Order: sequence, then C-alpha cells, then structure tokens
Amino acid sequence: MKVSKAPLDGVLIVEPKIFKDPRGMFYEVYSAKRYAEHGITAHFVQDNHSVSEKGVVRGLHYQVNPGQAKLVRVTQGEVFDVVVDIRKESSTYGKWWGLRLSETNNLQLYIPVGFAHGFCVLSETVEFLYKCSDYYSPENERGILWNDPDLAIDWPVENPTLSEKDKVYPRLNEI
Repeated sequence: MKVSKAPLDGVLIVEPKIFKDPRGMFYEVYSAKRYAEHGITAHFVQDNHSVSEKGVVRGLHYQVNPGQAKLVRVTQGEVFDVVVDIRKESSTYGKWWGLRLSETNNLQLYIPVGFAHGFCVLSETVEFLYKCSDYYSPENERGILWNDPDLAIDWPVENPTLSEKDKVYPRLNEI
C-alpha cells in the first residue's frame, strides 16, 4: 500500500497494492493496523454505500459534534471527489481539492474531521463506499452550497442532479 499527502493538510491518498493474475484481482480494502502505520488512526464505526447516476453531485457534506473522518472509494464507475478545508485555524481554510476515484484506479481518499466532502458522478452509474468515524446524526448534519462562488470548485458538470438540501445549503462564509 502506498499513502501520499494531498495538497490539503491531513487528507491522504491511499493506493492499495493490487494482486492480479488470470483469475482476476485481489487487494486489501482496509486493515486498521496497516492504515495506522500511515497515520490513519480513526476508529471507523459505520460503512455507507451509495449508488448514483451520471451528473449527480452529492455534497458538500460534513458533520459537527464531533464530526466524521471518512475513508472513501469507488467500486464501480468513476467520480470527481472533492474536499474543502473548513477548519478556520488551518492555513488552507476555504481551499478545495479534487481527485478522480474509479473502479480502475482503486484509489481511496482519507478525509479527516474538519473537511466538507462531495463528489460528482462521471460514469453512467457509480457505487461509492465510505467508512465513517462516527455514526450519522441528522441533528449534526451540515453542508455547504455545492457551487459556492467563493470556493469556485471546477465541477465537471454544468447542470447537476442535486438533492433538495444540496440546492440550499449556505455558502462557506455563512457557516
């Protein structure tokens, strides 16, 4: 497994070691011990699986009290995955960064507490899986407007399909 730092402090790109042979392929999706050796020490308590169609944007979501770290990956299809640093004390506060995650590159993204997260579906459909360090809590759910002009995220879609909540979340400077 190879782990590298993303441009936003604390966000990590995980590239699993893949074993291929005539039967197909195999890789270790998660090992608490191995991930801890690379600084990923979050205790994951919930796994989520979403299925979406091309042009869907989900996000930008986060939780408070205490927040959620996430380990995300794609098992079918491709997304443009985005993280936004919302830690006010951070030198990269208000900055975003994106990465393509797909069934062919098998990359994972570790997103610590203090980041909003979202993705745009690039393939016809996508299956997106993520581990969370805290349980989903509706009263602690928050979001940032997906097209906040101050963030100027370069989403690869013009007219996305959005949830009603994602259409009306506040801008970063309003939270």
